[in-house]
Amino acid sequence: MTKRTLIRLGMVLLFTLTVSQYAAGQRRGRWEYLGEANVDGMVDHDMIRVGRREGSFRAIQIKVERGAVEFQRVIVHYANGAGSPIELRHRIPAGGQSRVIDLPGDRRVITGVEFFYSKGSWGSRRPRVRLFGMK
Repeated sequence: MTKRTLIRLGMVLLFTLTVSQYAAGQRRGRWEYLGEANVDGMVDHDMIRVGRREGSFRAIQIKVERGAVEFQRVIVHYANGAGSPIELRHRIPAGGQSRVIDLPGDRRVITGVEFFYSKGSWGSRRPRVRLFGMK
């Protein structure tokens, strides 16, 4: 084998190992349902309470059903009293979801997630916001 072939083979092997490690890391994390809130349009925010029994999480994701919701920001509250404001400023359509929101630091125990959104007219079907956490 030539030196050039060995280098190419090494690069392919390194790429394959990197991709497989990334995929394995994604599989390890599993999504867990944490709660939901019904958006009624009467107030401009809601809170989904989460407890220690649910465990600790490294990321969250928001899913919306029955109607679109225009989010301004999200605040994740932790067991140690700290909070992480997350600028979402995103319209999530009915049946849609947010990006995966990584939480700062290692896995964190979440006590609640507060959602701030725009009031809107949704007709008779009020949107439902569902929260999921990645272990």
